[in-house]
Amino acid sequence: MRVFLDLMWFFKMHKLRYLAGITLLMLVAILSLIPPHAVGVIIDDMQAKTLTSGVLVYWVLVLGATAAIIYVLRYLWRILLFGAAMQLAALLRERLYQHFTKLSPQFYHQNRIGDLMAHSTNDVQAIEQTATDGVLTLVDSITTGVVVIATMASTISWKLTLIALIPMPLMALATAHYGKLMHERFHKAQAAFADITEKTQENIAGVRVIKAFGQEDVETQSFADLSLDVVQKNIAVARIDALFDPTISLFVGVSYLLSVGFGAYFVTRGAMNIGSLTTFTLYLGQLIWPMLAFGWLFNIVERGRASNDRVRTLLAVKEDIVNRDGAIDRVPTGDISYDLHTFTYPHTTTPVLRDIHFDLAKGQTLGIVGRTGTGKTTLLKLLLREFDCTDGDISIGGDSIYRVTLDALRGAIAYVPQDHFLFSASIANNIAFARATAQMPEIQQAAKMAVIHDDIVRFPEGYATLVGERGVTLSGGQKQRLSIARALLMEAEILILDDSLSAVDAKTESMILEALRQERRNKTTLIATHRLSAVEQADLILVLEDGQIAERGTHDELMRQGGLYAAMYERQQLEVLVEHGGVSA
Repeated sequence: MRVFLDLMWFFKMHKLRYLAGITLLMLVAILSLIPPHAVGVIIDDMQAKTLTSGVLVYWVLVLGATAAIIYVLRYLWRILLFGAAMQLAALLRERLYQHFTKLSPQFYHQNRIGDLMAHSTNDVQAIEQTATDGVLTLVDSITTGVVVIATMASTISWKLTLIALIPMPLMALATAHYGKLMHERFHKAQAAFADITEKTQENIAGVRVIKAFGQEDVETQSFADLSLDVVQKNIAVARIDALFDPTISLFVGVSYLLSVGFGAYFVTRGAMNIGSLTTFTLYLGQLIWPMLAFGWLFNIVERGRASNDRVRTLLAVKEDIVNRDGAIDRVPTGDISYDLHTFTYPHTTTPVLRDIHFDLAKGQTLGIVGRTGTGKTTLLKLLLREFDCTDGDISIGGDSIYRVTLDALRGAIAYVPQDHFLFSASIANNIAFARATAQMPEIQQAAKMAVIHDDIVRFPEGYATLVGERGVTLSGGQKQRLSIARALLMEAEILILDDSLSAVDAKTESMILEALRQERRNKTTLIATHRLSAVEQADLILVLEDGQIAERGTHDELMRQGGLYAAMYERQQLEVLVEHGGVSA
């Protein structure tokens, strides 16, 4: 029952609702004692031949009134308890969502999306059931059981009551054992559900890749294997679940046998009358639900405990990137300075960046080039504080980026990542994502700067065109340019383009870069790219090699050096000539 203690914070939050609901449940349990008592009285009067029409009408009216009151009370307690539990589910989902938004990329490198989705769906649903059906069965089984047993013992026969309860300890041991097995198997079933959720998410997101490589049959079989595993693990849970009712029914049957057998003996000895024995058996019938509820309670509690442990473990994950003590909420501005000795990703030992030292004046453009895997993206992510420096510092306007809050820092930066994520919304809403209050003229101006406006107006619904999930209805170049428009609309002090022009042609690239130079004259731009044509006009170009700055300077200076940059540039120029037929074999 530890899960109820774990959820006590919520029960205290809604204590009035739960107290009222539990009180109504207890009243229903007490009122349920009236019908068996009425039947016993009527039978005794019939046996004594003293039953009159007036007495019969009286008890009929009492039974009718009792039924009506119980009906109303049951309606009310359901509204109170189930309504509160729905708020618990909503609160847990909100906490999980907020927690997800605060965690660093490192967390998402170590946790699968499908597992996180399972936490937010199945696990939350199991906890919600604990706060409704769990509370209901706990209170109802204890209240009804105690009230009925006390009434049987005090008003009919305590001896027969003890005899009827002989099988109960054995039933409690059996259900406790089933509960332990249920906890273990349900935990495995939830893990299997997370696996199939992850597989579904991956296959839907990568359906075009699957089709392109003709892997439909392979992925279908893989999904079928995961689905079979989910079925088998849930069948294992169902097998334990299926043991509760037969086991409880068996013990209840034994209790009935003992009650009727010894009750008949007491009647023949004159210790009881027929009416009392009838009332006793009816009360015993009312104990069936508490006994069944008690078994069901173990089922619900163990499911809820397993899910609550999973959710609590997730919520206990600490944020890696947090505001430093004394951080001020002021958007930084000014020159950018990197003074980075080494940077190593968490849980690794090999440095990704070494000896990165440079200054970039406000309003200048920085180009970062180099082979794949040389640390270009990492260098930019450190400025965004997606990861924190441990050996060195980065400053803006002479102040360390760790002296301002995360919100303030990221408010100064517009970022266009390599993975151009678009939402399932209109094109206008996607562009205005960072500025929900932006007006249509501003959205259109940003689209024009990103050279995507003409493409948009050619769509049947223009800026109201709905973008498919992750932008599947758009080409790679269109997605890139929409992402650039979204960043430009922010009018941020610093703009980061992380290989964000790779899917556009040379002419479009030139138009975008020219628009950036015209519109961002006094603002800083950082461009990481493989295509050197994107940084020819940059004020400073860094050439990274093995995580270090191999060369630095302007385009002309680097070409005169005749080093790595010059070799890369000449090779790319040759590729362009070959592509356009300028060189023949």
